[in-house]
Amino acid sequence: MEPGSPWKSYGIHIVLFLVSLLTTTLAGAEWMFGDYIVLEGYTWNDFTAGFAFSIPFLTFLTTHEFGHYFTARYYRIKTTLPYYLPFWLGFLPAPSIGSFGAVIRIKEKIPSRKLYFDIGIAGPIAGFVAGLFILYYGFTHLPPAEYIFEIHPEYQQYGMDYEEYAYGSAREEEGVAFVMGSNLLFDFFKEYVATDPSRVPNIYEIAHYPWLLAGFLALLFTALNLLPVGQLDGGHIIYGLLGPQWHGILSRAFLIILVFYSGLGMITPEHLNGLTQFKPDMWWQAPLYFWFLTIVFNSVFPTAQSRVMWSLAIFAGQILLVLLFKGIEGYSGWLLFAFLLGRVMGVQHPEPPDNEPLDFRRQLLGWLAILIFILCFTPAPLELVVLGN
Repeated sequence: MEPGSPWKSYGIHIVLFLVSLLTTTLAGAEWMFGDYIVLEGYTWNDFTAGFAFSIPFLTFLTTHEFGHYFTARYYRIKTTLPYYLPFWLGFLPAPSIGSFGAVIRIKEKIPSRKLYFDIGIAGPIAGFVAGLFILYYGFTHLPPAEYIFEIHPEYQQYGMDYEEYAYGSAREEEGVAFVMGSNLLFDFFKEYVATDPSRVPNIYEIAHYPWLLAGFLALLFTALNLLPVGQLDGGHIIYGLLGPQWHGILSRAFLIILVFYSGLGMITPEHLNGLTQFKPDMWWQAPLYFWFLTIVFNSVFPTAQSRVMWSLAIFAGQILLVLLFKGIEGYSGWLLFAFLLGRVMGVQHPEPPDNEPLDFRRQLLGWLAILIFILCFTPAPLELVVLGN
């Protein structure tokens, strides 16, 4: 093969896709059965069963990225094929979904606000449609309710009342379980699309249903991409709809709100002696969290002084809120994403040479994307819950 042959770069994309197929298949089987390849009990049948997750999930990712790719190519914008990002933790063993997603790389400047909008919105719309098909198939082809006994044979002794003994008030031993979050669209499918409501799994068991897990993740990834921050797809859409000034305001405001919500519960009344004093273990944890906040706001506020002031305001506001409303809690998992947005990706959006406003048809499509974001957004996507007394 000659140096510089396009097949060399194609090979990178193909290998990354195949590795992602492997890792998502492994992860899918792990979620279904709880068996890790590094432990005893993992079988070839486990692995092949994992395709029921990896195929629909990678179909969603591929549809999303090729929505961007084909739109860019339509406008003759140079871009790469999707780079799939495999990520698997089963060797630890620890849960993962086998992938960080996929990305394309635009290789030249985008000349207009309209093209930013069109390329940005094409991926979420295409992926959202794929996600709807995945969820529809999942909820209309649910296995019998007894399927859960194949995953948890220990539940069979309780019959169909297993929920009370597995994670309800009748449970005697302590344990932990992963709970999938929910959103408006997923709840709609559970309520109105499932052909047999008796087969709809409990929230503690959704991860064992690969098509439902893939569909849930499709909605979650769609919402993540539609966050109205920086150069995420949602950032491109907001920039196209409202222009640079409003994009700057909303991008910063949304990141601040996300950080405030994420950190609720990081410090609780149990960490404090009254209003003015930390308990001993918080004397190092609180400064570390405050320092983290200043790092997240690196691209949001131009000066160190403003970053410190805003971090103090958020820190104090979070403490005040948990003191006034005991038990209020955010979702700390968003802090990592906030760090990536604030420190790595940034909240700015490049200004193209042609900044003409969008036409009415595109504006309607942009507001539709915002509606999709609202329907797909999950405040707490995955939580580890303590069961029993």
